[in-house]
Amino acid sequence: MTPSTLTAFAAPRGGAQRSSGGRAGAARRALAVAAALACLGGASAQTVSMGGSLGSRALLVIDGNARSVAVGSSVDGVRLVSVTGNDAIVEVKGQRVTLQLGGAPANLGGTPSEGTGRQIVLTAQSGGHFFTSGLINGHTVRFVVDTGSTNIAMSEAEATRIGLEFKNGMLGYSNTANGVVISHRVPLASVRIGDVQVYNVDATVLPATLPYVLLGNSFLERFQMRRENDQLTLDKRY
Repeated sequence: MTPSTLTAFAAPRGGAQRSSGGRAGAARRALAVAAALACLGGASAQTVSMGGSLGSRALLVIDGNARSVAVGSSVDGVRLVSVTGNDAIVEVKGQRVTLQLGGAPANLGGTPSEGTGRQIVLTAQSGGHFFTSGLINGHTVRFVVDTGSTNIAMSEAEATRIGLEFKNGMLGYSNTANGVVISHRVPLASVRIGDVQVYNVDATVLPATLPYVLLGNSFLERFQMRRENDQLTLDKRY
């Protein structure tokens, strides 16, 4: 399990049968193909992001809905070209886009995504941990889910990198693997994973070396969490 941080602050299809009417059968088939193409064109996705992968399948979040897609297959007009553990290439209307695992959704037309999705789906990686990329105040970070951390937690170096003025934050004390340390609590204007964004999230900045940002309970408490085998689903509550 990842290092946990507990904080205390100083202040509060069937086959068709052939008939003698060959031309009628051909006409019916042509109509069916036309209808299918029309549906495909009308169902083209507007946004898509990558939530995980398993072998030759990718977990794509298409217009806020999680869908498992195999390489070469299409869902809602999105065709999966290839997938690795960290990225996927999709094609929509002849346009190819590379998606990063946990990254912000790609806009494929229509209005820009505003982070209004309501579900995050993660796949366990090395050691059974759930890693994902995301954004804090618009800056890219790498998260690891940590249900033992009171808040989102990060090192002072990471906070400095993304422009947090943490030294103006509330002083407190945090229990770490190396004992009790002085920490700073700061509010994050926004935290985004895929097409899901939340606002005003507490974070703890620690004078310690952390390879990832701990995705703690100040973020997780806003979701209903459900785990099935190697898949973790977070459904937004508020």
